[in-house]
Amino acid sequence: MIYLLRHGETVWNMAGRFQGQKDSQLTPRGIEQADEAGSLLANAIRGREEQFELHVSPLGRTRETAARIVRSVPLVAKDEPRLMEVTVGLWDGMTHYEIDMEYPGALKGADAFDWFFRSPNGETFDDACSRVASWLSEISAPTIAVSHGLTGRLIRGVYLGLSRREMLELPVPQNGFYRLSDGEADFIGPPRNGGRQSPQKSGRFRAT
Repeated sequence: MIYLLRHGETVWNMAGRFQGQKDSQLTPRGIEQADEAGSLLANAIRGREEQFELHVSPLGRTRETAARIVRSVPLVAKDEPRLMEVTVGLWDGMTHYEIDMEYPGALKGADAFDWFFRSPNGETFDDACSRVASWLSEISAPTIAVSHGLTGRLIRGVYLGLSRREMLELPVPQNGFYRLSDGEADFIGPPRNGGRQSPQKSGRFRAT
């Protein structure tokens, strides 16, 4: 079983910059999201905490998120480089507008999802999938993983056996987490309308 989280909202998320393997701090909202994720996790694994490992991407925003989470779930974080965000090379830290200005035509024909792998010196789709598949293959205990938007898509996609397009179109919320278990991925988020929190079936994908 894996509980997969994305880091909380960052300053560059707000600015529309793709962070890649560069960094920016969590916003006040991002801190709230991390705290809420910690509370949700504590409820989800209550009584089983000692069974879990905590794997964290070694980038600043994921470490900051994990530091908030361990206030509710007292585990020792382990750096896991294979959870790092996909790098788009020289485009890390840039907005779409800046890429268009500095690399004319590079994004021509790209859509909201496939532009990530068009950078001249970034990580390839196959390489990124290989590293997350390597990590998944070595999971031997219930695990909480703190990762990123694009890498989180690939982790879920590889786990579920999805196509490239299906992976890249997966949602990447920052206000909850995904539970990967028995070939399925359930999104667990804050309670709706003040009610009791439960897995949201709209976020479920079944492996085929």
